[in-house]
Amino acid sequence: MPRLMIADNSDVVRKVGKRILTGMGFLVLEATNGLEALARCHAEMPHVLIVDAGLDGALDLIANVRNMPEGKSVRIYYCVVEADLKKMMIGKRAGADDFLLKPFDRKILTSVFANLSLAA
Repeated sequence: MPRLMIADNSDVVRKVGKRILTGMGFLVLEATNGLEALARCHAEMPHVLIVDAGLDGALDLIANVRNMPEGKSVRIYYCVVEADLKKMMIGKRAGADDFLLKPFDRKILTSVFANLSLAA
């Protein structure tokens, strides 16, 4: 079962994301801040990592995961509230592979992660 971590300080975002993504076949882990997420990645690296741009230490988390031996193969999504090109480029430079716009719903998550849940 592919592992996916949602690193977001919003309980609602994590709960909604977990419900939808668990139904798609992911084992969903949660983290409320960057340090917690990094500790969980050290314990067991997820296949997919969703990092909220507003999370304390978000860019450090992405960069630190990328520097870990297993971190190079993780698919990292930087989650932004609006399509802010400057913020998106900063996330890309830190090591994000792609972006998600918040708030997300079942339709968005299904379209983005359907192929990943099968491939991982």
